[in-house]
Amino acid sequence: MIFQRQDSSVRCALVKALLMMVFFMIPVIETNAAVDPNFYIFLCFGQSNMEGAARPEAQDLTGVDERFQMMAAVDDEQRGRKMGQWYKAIPPLCRPNNGLTPVDYFGRTLTSVLPENIKVGVINVAIGGIRIEGFMADSIANYVKTAPGWMKGMLKAYDDNPYNHLVKLGKLAQQSGVIKGILMHQGESNTGDPDWAKKVQYVYDHLLGDLNLKPEEVPLLAGEVVQAGGQGLCVSMNAQIKDLPNTIHTSHVVSSDGCSNGPDKLHFDAEGYREMGRHYGEKMLNLLGYEVAVKPIEIPADAFLAETTIPGQEFPKVDKDRRAYFRILAPDAKKVQVDICNKVYDMQRDQRGVWTGVTDPLVVGFHYYFLKIDGVSVIDPSTDTFFGCNRQAGGIEIPEGSEGDYYRPQIGVPRGQVRSINYWSEAKKEWRHAMVYTPAEYDLKKNIKKRYPVLYLQHGMGEDETGWSRQGHMQHIMDNLINSGEAVPMIVVMESGDVKAPFNFRTGGPNTQEHSQYGASFYKVLLNDLIPFIDTTFRTRTDRDHRAMAGLSWGGHQTFDVVLRNMDKFSYMGAFSGAIFGLDVSKAYDGIFTRPDEFNRQIHYLYLSCGSEENFGTEALVKSLRDAGIKTDFYVSPGTHHEWLTWRRCFRQFVPHLFK
Repeated sequence: MIFQRQDSSVRCALVKALLMMVFFMIPVIETNAAVDPNFYIFLCFGQSNMEGAARPEAQDLTGVDERFQMMAAVDDEQRGRKMGQWYKAIPPLCRPNNGLTPVDYFGRTLTSVLPENIKVGVINVAIGGIRIEGFMADSIANYVKTAPGWMKGMLKAYDDNPYNHLVKLGKLAQQSGVIKGILMHQGESNTGDPDWAKKVQYVYDHLLGDLNLKPEEVPLLAGEVVQAGGQGLCVSMNAQIKDLPNTIHTSHVVSSDGCSNGPDKLHFDAEGYREMGRHYGEKMLNLLGYEVAVKPIEIPADAFLAETTIPGQEFPKVDKDRRAYFRILAPDAKKVQVDICNKVYDMQRDQRGVWTGVTDPLVVGFHYYFLKIDGVSVIDPSTDTFFGCNRQAGGIEIPEGSEGDYYRPQIGVPRGQVRSINYWSEAKKEWRHAMVYTPAEYDLKKNIKKRYPVLYLQHGMGEDETGWSRQGHMQHIMDNLINSGEAVPMIVVMESGDVKAPFNFRTGGPNTQEHSQYGASFYKVLLNDLIPFIDTTFRTRTDRDHRAMAGLSWGGHQTFDVVLRNMDKFSYMGAFSGAIFGLDVSKAYDGIFTRPDEFNRQIHYLYLSCGSEENFGTEALVKSLRDAGIKTDFYVSPGTHHEWLTWRRCFRQFVPHLFK
């Protein structure tokens, strides 16, 4: 009997323990069951443009999908909302007296694309004018003490701690769904703060830690501030915002391009908030793996065909603000970009697979460009091709105004010819190609016995003998100068110079003056083959006083090497942005610069030039030559870099000094 009583008591204890276990397990099971993995939640914080500074319009108060919900961040008696509870996301989504925010159309954009079984929830804790320190756990207490009076009430709505308030609501939201991202629009109050990115990282890291989130699963979306066509009061902050991913690798910048603004140039207007919200939504959808239909790029009615566009094609185009527009059909491509002027622009795809892209305003002049299709650089089939960048390349001309007429053909001006010739080089045992300009009068019967001086004109590294006539328009410059009487009629010879392939800086030896082997194989060709061929084929004046050489960039390097070693054959020389590196005026070329009287007697004209925005050392070279007593003419092209517009201007200034 005693044993039986013990057994019974043991059984009772076991049953009691099991009941207790079941009792305590029930809430856990119910809580886990309430978490919906298809309820995507997004935390939103920032300042006035996040809380909303534009009055909602009729279109903003209707048409909200039932799947788009907001958690009330504060009590709203007027609308019957209680803090911490979910409601249909009808504005205002922040506090009772706020307006339309990017969050409104962020949610609308998501629900328009996401599957029907996925809901979207947002929590918006924002305060107008707040600095990022107002969301930093270690700074908020002091920030509240020093906050301006008009901000006190807004801070009070969040119990004087907007960060803790956001975390509290975030934890509550995690009982219903899954946090998928964090949206931030902040920066206007920290414009120019060099530590802003680190402070944002502090807030982001603490949110992840306090809510037990993984950064690779919860990205940070940071929106750009109002641009107002470059006149936004805080537009300079966008440079720092764009740089944020260098500090936070899981952050993504949301562009404010095309987002209209109010008259204060600080806040978006209603349409600006809608567009900014769409930008946030499209970025988040892409991160979630969804393809988003984007707003098509609008082509201004005044956009015109670029002069480099192939006849019959509708693109490329250029508008009055010097933006270039490109279009290509590539239905199977996943990504298409335009690579121009050291910047890569994403193109947009329509449903038919037509991709359209637009650039920022470009500087005037000629520019090489490529299309990048799924990472492969190709030539735009709608544009003329030009040899540059060591290969055939696309090119586009951004036109100057009337100041560029000197390189354009003019009505009533006699036109010379650019002839394509082939000649045999004994020095290299090969057939070679050159382009030769002859002035308009060359073929006139009355000039059948007239002989002409010759300019040997070289291009730069990675280009070829067609560069000066195609990219440089030298023939039009010559025609116009000869017609105006500024230049004497002359023959101009252009050869490849053996610099079409890139210079190999690892195995190609030094690139300093006199010692570089890059392009040096051309020197014997020029002296022993090309000059004799030109003198026997064309009516030239063959003495040194009627022979000149000039070149741009590496062509300037070659000019120095050739002329200064063969002063018995040339008497004029010029270098435009010349790649004249390592020149020691006390030793170079057998010390010719130490004998200024001899140099100035033999070289009738030495001309150096460059663009004001490039840094090729030309000005320092000119000073060293002048200090040595060498007569040197110097020209600077205003506002241009290492580019064809610089060299057109340099050529135009150089030619009138020849053979006079």
